[in-house]
Amino acid sequence: MAFSDAIFAIIITLLVLDLRVPDVPPGRLLSGLLGQWPSYVAYLASYSYVAVVWLNHKAAFNRIQQVDRGLHWMNLLVLFSTALLPFPTIVVSHALQEHNNADQRVGVAFYALIGALLCATWLAFYHYLARNPDLLKDQAKGGFFHVERVRALAGVVLYLLAGVVGYLVAPLIGLVIFLLPPIFYAITSAGLYQLRLTRRIIHRPPPPS
Repeated sequence: MAFSDAIFAIIITLLVLDLRVPDVPPGRLLSGLLGQWPSYVAYLASYSYVAVVWLNHKAAFNRIQQVDRGLHWMNLLVLFSTALLPFPTIVVSHALQEHNNADQRVGVAFYALIGALLCATWLAFYHYLARNPDLLKDQAKGGFFHVERVRALAGVVLYLLAGVVGYLVAPLIGLVIFLLPPIFYAITSAGLYQLRLTRRIIHRPPPPS
């Protein structure tokens, strides 16, 4: 956990490096700062995403009793994809500031691809835990990580949707959609299984034959 926390801290630090003092003539500082709004939006989306990844990471490991080699590799995959986030964040913020529509579409699609990849590594992580209940604490051995795979899959779908919409329709719409997965994962950081509606669906008795 200490290694993972250190990686998350480095990633968040790297995100802020794209926020710089604008190179503008004297007296134009305010307009220069306002003109960098894409950097602020991209930073907010990525910071929020890394924050909820960290929260979900801690929530997952609080339910893990022991770690084997396979789980170490699953964790490294999650850290690998999370560590990629600063790069597409810089790409999309710069593309939006250059006002070139073609580059903006590519930048948004690229960010969406990395976001979907991160969710896909979480899907692999949760799937591994669902298939290896002996690694889990008793309270998580029922169906907790089986349901968590739905959360990861929802993220893959949302990011791919943002990429398609941003590339084919409007980059700004895709950028707005990027804010949805962090909100969803923040609300469900304790696990989708913990939601009352989910528990009702899972434990609903079968219909009479």
